[in-house]
Amino acid sequence: MNRRQLLQQSALTVAAFAFSRDSFSREAEKIIHSSGFSDYIKLSANENPHGPSPMARKAMADAVNSSNRYPWEVTTELRKKIASLYNLTTDHVTMGAGSSELLGVVSLMAALQNGNAVAPDPTFRLWMPAAKNAGLPVKLVPLTSGKLTDLQRMKDSMDEKTKMVYICNPGNPTGTVIPAGELEAFIKLIAPKCIILLDEAYTEFSDEPSMAKLVNDYPNLVVAKTFSKIYGMAGARIGFALSHPETIKKLNDLQPWPNAGACAVSLAGAIASLDDKEFIAFCKKENQKARAVFYSSLEKTGMPYIKSHTSFVYFDSTPYNKDVRQLLESRQIVGARTFEEGTKWLRLSIGTVDEMQKVAASL
Repeated sequence: MNRRQLLQQSALTVAAFAFSRDSFSREAEKIIHSSGFSDYIKLSANENPHGPSPMARKAMADAVNSSNRYPWEVTTELRKKIASLYNLTTDHVTMGAGSSELLGVVSLMAALQNGNAVAPDPTFRLWMPAAKNAGLPVKLVPLTSGKLTDLQRMKDSMDEKTKMVYICNPGNPTGTVIPAGELEAFIKLIAPKCIILLDEAYTEFSDEPSMAKLVNDYPNLVVAKTFSKIYGMAGARIGFALSHPETIKKLNDLQPWPNAGACAVSLAGAIASLDDKEFIAFCKKENQKARAVFYSSLEKTGMPYIKSHTSFVYFDSTPYNKDVRQLLESRQIVGARTFEEGTKWLRLSIGTVDEMQKVAASL
């Protein structure tokens, strides 16, 4: 396959990925519009309820004035800043329109090797339809009874045609983490055999270290990260991937224009966000407070839950004598949803302390 064919397939796959993502978004918003809510609490997409940091807002507003120019220098500045955070170089960093775009590009790279992928179930699934459309079937591996990623079973599910293993850590929708030692050992075992796509969208909410330190030694490891979650820039669509420079080159070859997924305004906001450490610490602390409010309400109502390392909580509504989703929606609180058919396990995003107090009062 020549470069033109690669780019054509890349564009089609990224478009398919965007379609699957947007379909999910429309489904998540359907209840809001159908109910005619004018004032509601939205807890469906793990968005930061505090929005972008004050420094990011100012930087984004200022960047509008220069957004008639291509942001090449700004992109390089951000890549340098990201690289320094992980003791890497700019050659280890590629940018995208959120980490979701990059998940799609990595999936395409694996699909071109004519094999399959292995992923836990349930997990973050939005990259899967596009991967399958590109010719990468996904083998789903159930979580353990404790809702943990079953690394041994994932390893056992691999075969000679497995070209990619996907792991979201901390996990979505469960909020669980794979201990750093176990994850590092798994990466070292699997990375020589195939691509490992490690989705670290929620690492900043936890105390777990990033596995980016391994990318130099394991070229098959790709660590995807985003400004959508703790940085509060979900709508700005900006994320990045960290990997060995040779792997970054391969990923860039599958982008119509390397590093061009994020706009000038988003890039400026991301640079400022990295400097606003006080705001990030505030968001992490507030998330912990709001989670504690929700934990307390679940305990009072007898609903088991999993201690979360993220901006959402996964809980079992089976013991509750009402339909939790319908009850919350009747109070104009939108977002509780299931990821496991045939169960009453639900995920709810964590909002502000005040919003979670309203959830608690409703329950």
